[in-house]
Order: sequence, then C-alpha cells, then structure tokens
Amino acid sequence: MIFIKEYAYIRVSTAEQNEDRQIDAMTALKIPQSQIFMDKQSGKDFNRPAYIALVKKLRQGDLLYIKSIDRLGRNYEEIQNQWRILTRDKGIDVSVIDMPLLDTRNGRDLMGTFLADIVLQVLSFVAQNERETIRKRQAEGIASAKARGVKFGRPVKMPPDNFAKLVKDWERGKLSFAEVLSEAGLKESSFYRRLRELRVAKAK
Repeated sequence: MIFIKEYAYIRVSTAEQNEDRQIDAMTALKIPQSQIFMDKQSGKDFNRPAYIALVKKLRQGDLLYIKSIDRLGRNYEEIQNQWRILTRDKGIDVSVIDMPLLDTRNGRDLMGTFLADIVLQVLSFVAQNERETIRKRQAEGIASAKARGVKFGRPVKMPPDNFAKLVKDWERGKLSFAEVLSEAGLKESSFYRRLRELRVAKAK
C-alpha cells in the first residue's frame, strides 16, 4: 500500500513580499507545516533550495499544491520541463489552486490531459511574459531616471576642504595614517582615490 503525502510549495520573489495569501490557502487545505516548502527567490529558474529539497522528498502518488502557476516559476520552458518532471518522472499529482483545470487528479482521459496541457502552456507563457514586462519596465524606469540626472549606487564621498593640507601633514609625519583618515572622514580606499585625484590635479 502506497502512503500518499500532501505537500505545498510557496514562493515570493523577495524577502519583502508577503507570503500570507499562499500560506492561508495551504492552511485551509490542512497541509502540515513540515510539508510546506517556501522560497523567497526570483522565479526565473528552479535553482531554489526549498524547491530542490521538496522534489527530493516527493514520492510516486504524492500530491503537490501550488497557489498559482507563476508561484512555480516565470520561465515558460522551465515551467513546462518541471511539470513533466513532477507528473511523469516523479509520478505525483499537482493541483494549482487558482486554476482548477490544472489538477492532474481530474480528467485523466485523453481530453482532460489535452485541456490541461493547453492551459499549462497558456498560463506559463503569461507568467514569463509578465516577468519580461516587469523587467522591461524596470529598465525603462532606470533609463528615464538617469536621463533626469538621478544617480544610482552609493554617493561619492568627497574630501574636506583642507584635504591637501591633511595630506601634506601626513606626508611630513605630523599625522599618522589613522589620524589623516579620521580627520578627512574617509575610508582607506576613498582616501587613496582622492589622493590620486589630488596628485593628478597638481601635475596639470
């Protein structure tokens, strides 16, 4: 007799995103906490620690719940490939809660399988298209911000007005290296960068 276990997979793209909606759905299905696997990672591929651990746990006949297909992933080809691995290679059932047609327990006849395949292809395409749209909007937003003069990255730490004098005192031994860094309010890497700039300016 095969003992069937029920599992759930939850994914949010970043640590800041809220997974409560997915957790509530799995709690309503009475999935044991120990059998809920969650990643806080992008859906661009399946190199995710919790997902990898989940797949290793799954045995033939087990049932896996996912809230929506984009929680599985956002890469069209990878979603198709993972679906085959889960349902054919591992021999488990998959139920996508938000899309009842994507439940391998239903419609095991030819027509049911055909309809599920079509729905999977459409939804996985939509998931990838949404990811690419988001990425495109981010790139456009960054380009627009740069065009308006917005600078990205850490602000450049400028030396104090008396930097040249501090350098001279340091070179003459009046200040230790630690003291000149403290007086200038610079880290070592920034100090040497500003020092090079100072010497280049003097050489002109």
